[in-house]
Amino acid sequence: MKREKSCGAVVFTNDGGSIKYVIIRSKGGVYGFPKGHVESGESETQTALREILEETGLRVSLVPDFRAEDVFNFTHNGKSISKQVVYFLAKYSNQTLLAQKKEIKSIELMDYDSAINIFQFESTKGVLKKAHDFLSKLNVF
Repeated sequence: MKREKSCGAVVFTNDGGSIKYVIIRSKGGVYGFPKGHVESGESETQTALREILEETGLRVSLVPDFRAEDVFNFTHNGKSISKQVVYFLAKYSNQTLLAQKKEIKSIELMDYDSAINIFQFESTKGVLKKAHDFLSKLNVF
C-alpha cells in the first residue's frame, strides 16, 4: 500500500468578536481545511504554512501545542493509498482570502456550527471539534 502525508491547519480569525474558520471546497466538492503534500526536505510546519499560503493567500501564525491527525485509506486509479494528514491550528487577521484557482473551488469563513454541518466526513468534524475545544480553553479573543 502506498503511503502519503499531507499537512495543513485549521485556520481561524476574529470576526466581530467571534471565531470564524477558513473552510475550503475542493474542485471535487469536498469541504475541509487548507492542506497539501509534504515536499522533500520540508518539516510538517513548513508544509502547513506553505500550503495555507498557496491555497488561501494567507500568512498565518501557528498556535503552539495543537496537533491533530487524520489517517484514512482510499483507492485512486486502482491503487490502495494510506493517507496521513497532520493539522495544526493557525491564526490570521486583516487579510483577504484568495482561493488558489487550480485546486480550490471556493473558500469562505464559517462559524463552528456552519462548518461542522457542511463537512462530509466525520474525521474532518473531529478535527474541527478538537481545534474549537482547544481554542475555547485558550481564551484567544
